Amino acid sequence: MEQKVIDPAVQRAIAQFKSLDVKITHFSSIIGLADWDQKVMAPKKGRSIFAKATGTLRTEIFKLSVSQEMGDLLAELTLPDNFDLLDEVTKARVREYRAYYQKSKSIPADLFQEYSILTAQANDAWEEARENNEFACFLPYLEKIVEYKRKFAEIYGYVDHPYDALLDEFEPGLTVKRLDPLFAKLRDSSVKLLERIQQNGKRTQAEIFDQSFAIEKQKEFNRFILPIIGFDLEAGRLDETVHPFAQTVNTGDVRLTTRYLDRNVRAALFGTIHEAGHGIYEQHISPDYEESVLQSGASFGIHESQSRFLENMVGRSKAFWTYFYPKLQEYFPKQLETISVDEFYRAVNTVKPSFIRVEADELTYNLHIMLRYEIEKALISGEIEAKDLPTVWNQKMQDYLGVTPSTDSEGVLQDVHWSFGGIGYFPSYSLGNLYAAQILVTIQRELPEFYNHIENGRFDLIQDWLKENIHQYGKLYTPNELIVKITGEELNAEYLVEYLEKKYAEVYEL
Repeated sequence: MEQKVIDPAVQRAIAQFKSLDVKITHFSSIIGLADWDQKVMAPKKGRSIFAKATGTLRTEIFKLSVSQEMGDLLAELTLPDNFDLLDEVTKARVREYRAYYQKSKSIPADLFQEYSILTAQANDAWEEARENNEFACFLPYLEKIVEYKRKFAEIYGYVDHPYDALLDEFEPGLTVKRLDPLFAKLRDSSVKLLERIQQNGKRTQAEIFDQSFAIEKQKEFNRFILPIIGFDLEAGRLDETVHPFAQTVNTGDVRLTTRYLDRNVRAALFGTIHEAGHGIYEQHISPDYEESVLQSGASFGIHESQSRFLENMVGRSKAFWTYFYPKLQEYFPKQLETISVDEFYRAVNTVKPSFIRVEADELTYNLHIMLRYEIEKALISGEIEAKDLPTVWNQKMQDYLGVTPSTDSEGVLQDVHWSFGGIGYFPSYSLGNLYAAQILVTIQRELPEFYNHIENGRFDLIQDWLKENIHQYGKLYTPNELIVKITGEELNAEYLVEYLEKKYAEVYEL
């Protein structure tokens, strides 16, 4: 086999490009640590200055990513004769930076810095507004964020809808034209299944959760299950915050957070399992991609597929609770002593339209995402303004789920995403469900004893498969390339529709 000969000038460009990638990645790791600290540890009085400091560092990262140096290196390395000489990993690194450079090079650095400081400050404003149920306190920040995102969409460019430009930040290549039919199919089937459950389903014993579950015991149980399901606590940690999230500093330092409620044991339990899915993904990325742009998940949708897969398809399965339920009973004997594992399994899969997305059941969860998707599209296109959101939100909650929030804190203020500018993020959650269902079919084909392994506590076998087929690759492949590599076809909504139908027909004896 003839070995590729790379011109010394191209070799120097590759070395310079990789050095720049390492520098940007190091700065980004520090930003990750600062973000975690601001949300988990930092005292409130110091946060406004902290926000300016992180805004400055983000701007430096931005400047490096769109610098003349980066532009010149990308231009040289993407020349056809040069690009063909690059190895697969370097090609992927160039692909990621080129996509960002082409979109963002026209954004003035001072505009980006203003935006970065704004979003850092907006998180505190959102927390306060949510705590005090005062949307008006958050509105000025949200109005400015929407204004910036509209500007960025025009700078990034799009073909059909301005929201496409923002979707692409989280799920490269995805468009409204592609997403609308996927969501329409899922929405129609979910609404029909919900109606059947409400009309003909056998009642579950969800009332078992309407009692006190000591928070300290919840914490102990969560820490007990984390290493068993695959999260390495020597390469990560679990803390508390207002809104659960996972934050990667590097693949050996992945930080999970959750939220504990005395009278809602499911919130922290499944929130922790969900965030562990994110964390395990990051911990399993190949060391070859450490200190590079590839040291993260393929996309937000693929990332969510791993958290939703672990939370729902594993964590809400009968096999999971066959293994873990006796231990949970040891932690909460008074609350669970008369409840069988079958009754508990059905209870944790209760379907009931509710106000809070992160506490929603597996079926109605997607409806929460779709109403946010519709709102974001209308916001970015200018059909609605930020001040209209409480009214629009409540109406869509009634239309989609048949319930109307009594406060903005349980309505439009419940999610943190808009405070950090994450417009375009929400569809990733339902995309994650779609990807996860498609992956489940493949893993069950290749591991026919999948649920028996879970029932016997052999989560290592499940995680080994996920690591080999998904996790290790980081950003090496685009999301579409990866799902095709894993399952043999592009994203298909049928798998989630069939999964939900089968599962809830069993749970509710339809």
